[in-house]
Amino acid sequence: MYAVIETGGKQYTVREGDLVKVEKLDANEGDAVTFDKVLLVAKDGSVNVGKPYVADAKVEAKVLKQAKDKKVIVYKFKAKKNERIKRGHRQPYTLVEIGSLA
Repeated sequence: MYAVIETGGKQYTVREGDLVKVEKLDANEGDAVTFDKVLLVAKDGSVNVGKPYVADAKVEAKVLKQAKDKKVIVYKFKAKKNERIKRGHRQPYTLVEIGSLA
């Protein structure tokens, strides 16, 4: 059994017990989170596709960690202008453990 959920403008395929990095959610560590934007549910060989979302479907999850990802270096260079800019960026994320698919 699996489901496809939408959060943070991205889609994730999830199963019970999965650990998923999603865009930062406004929740504390240990909180329960419900994803109600479920695009697809597959159970026992049958697939239920939503238009755009599956009615009465939700995915329960638990927030494990709020953190920042690895640093990405952004380097800009313009030839013949003596312009060099080096910046780093760390994207915040939320690590969730998928609980029940309903």
